[in-house]
Formats: sequence, C-alpha cells, structure tokens
Amino acid sequence: WWFGGGTDITPAYLNEDDMRHFHGTYKEVCDRHDPEFYPKFKAWADKYFVISHRNETRGLGGIFFDDLNDREPEKLFEFAKDAVNSVVPAYGPIIEAHKDDPFTEQQKQWQLMRRGRYVEFNLVYDRGTVFGLKTGGRIESILMSLPETARWEYDHHPEPGSPEADIMDAFKHAREWV
Repeated sequence: WWFGGGTDITPAYLNEDDMRHFHGTYKEVCDRHDPEFYPKFKAWADKYFVISHRNETRGLGGIFFDDLNDREPEKLFEFAKDAVNSVVPAYGPIIEAHKDDPFTEQQKQWQLMRRGRYVEFNLVYDRGTVFGLKTGGRIESILMSLPETARWEYDHHPEPGSPEADIMDAFKHAREWV
C-alpha cells in the first residue's frame, strides 16, 4: 500500500497575494499532520511539474507526494483526505476574487499559450496520464483534464518588463510563497 497525490496552481498572471493564500492553505494542511510535509512536498512539486524541454514549470507549484508508506496507513489517509478537502478553501477565494476581472484579447491569447504548456506537461510528463495512455485506459477519461482550448506560438518571448515576463520568471525560478 501507499498514498500519492498533490495539487498545483497554474495561473496565467502572477498575483503574489493569491500565491501566498494558495501555498499558505496547503502549508497549514501539511503542518497539521507533519511540519516536514510542506517543505518536502512543495520541493517535490517544484521538481515534478517541470516542462523539461522548455526549462519552465507548468504553474507556480503546490504540493506533490507519491509512494508514501512511512507511517500508519490511517494517518496518511487522514492527511490525503485533509489535502483533498482543502481544494475549495485553497482555490475558492482566488476564483471569487478574480471571476469578474476584465481582460484584453492579448491577455486571453497569453492564457491560451499557458494552457498549451499545461497540455504539454500532461501529455509528455504527467505520470498518471502517461500510465493511462500506455496501459489502455479509457482515453476520454484520461484526456478529460486537458483544457478545451489551447494555443502555441513559435518561439514566443514576452515583452521585457511585462506581466507576462514577470510570471515567466516565476515559471523558471521556483519561489517561496510562505
């Protein structure tokens, strides 16, 4: 037996308050079970969610763990349940704060390019997706996590000093949010 799971956040634009909230929520979850969990699982997420062929991450981290069997199953199950039950508290306030934000066509195009990065990661590197595709899993169920729309642009580089360049720096250099 073992436990595995995780969650990450994949914004198109950087809002440091949102990142502190998201990571703070999961730090609290981890700390309730073991104060060593958050730094360990955050570092694991920072390494796991890398799009190696682009030298960037698909998002701004979270927590990730796999093959956990170093303590009683009941304790790990309680941690896993606590983590899954924290998805809404971690994401909900961010969604609520930004659901009505106006956006430009340029911002929408950037979001679609970032969704393309999500697709790249999931199809090339995500262990669950790759496992499902290689073992004859239900294809539609496996691909259901992909965004409905995405975009790629050849050799795109954001304008220096732009919000897009700011978040690209965060995608290339892991940060400590809490």
